[in-house]
Amino acid sequence: MKTAGGTDAAKRRAGERAAEEVEDGDVVALGTGSTTAYAIEAIGEAVGDGLEVQGIPTSFQSRQLALEVGIPLTDLDAVETVDLAIDGADQVVDDADSPAHGALVKGGGAAHAREKLVDAAAERFVVVADPTKLADALERSVPIEVLPDAHSVVADRLSELGGDPTLRDAERKDGPVVTDNGNLVLDCEFGRIDNPDALAARLSRLPGVVEHGLFVDLADATYVGLEDGVEVREY
Repeated sequence: MKTAGGTDAAKRRAGERAAEEVEDGDVVALGTGSTTAYAIEAIGEAVGDGLEVQGIPTSFQSRQLALEVGIPLTDLDAVETVDLAIDGADQVVDDADSPAHGALVKGGGAAHAREKLVDAAAERFVVVADPTKLADALERSVPIEVLPDAHSVVADRLSELGGDPTLRDAERKDGPVVTDNGNLVLDCEFGRIDNPDALAARLSRLPGVVEHGLFVDLADATYVGLEDGVEVREY
C-alpha cells in the first residue's frame, strides 16, 4: 500500500544518505530525477571538500547537474568497473513477502535504457525514493523505448500481451518525446503486475523494443526518505 510523503525534505534525506556510500576513488553512476539530484549535489559538495570520484551520468539532465556541481565525468567504456549506482524510481515493490520485492518501474524521465545499462554494470545499485513510490505490487504504466519506425508494430504487440500502450507526447512542443538515444517512448498500462520478471522477459523479446522500464533483480537497496530520517531496505 502506498504511504503519504514525497516532500522535498524527504527526497533530500534519501539522496544525501545514498551519497554517503560514495568512497574515495569510486566510479559512480549518476541517475536521473528529482531525488537523485540531491545525491548528485551532495557528491559535488564532497568533491569540493577533496573527495576523488568519477561520475557516469545516465542522461543529459544528470550530466548537466554533475558538471554544475563539479563532479569529474567519464564514460562506461572508459572504466573497468562501476562501484556504485544511485538512481531513482517511479515505483518500488515494498512487500518483503513478495517474490518481486525490490522490483522497480523506471522511465518517467525517458532515460531508462541508459539507466538500466549503467545500473546493471554497477557493483552496487541503490535506489533513492520517497514513500509515495512504495507499493505492494507494480501497477504504474511501463515506459518502453522503441525504434521510431517500429512504434506502431510494437504497440500492436503490446496490445496482444494485454497492455494499453500510448505514445508519450512532449510538453511545450508538438510531437512525441524523443529520448537521448533518438527513440520514442510508449507508456503501457498493464494494471497490477504480479510477475514483473515474466513480463520483463516478454517485453525484451519484442523486435523494435530498445529497452523497457521494468528493473527486476537489479537493486541492492532502497533508501526511503521520511520526514524524520531514512529507512533502508536491503534486498
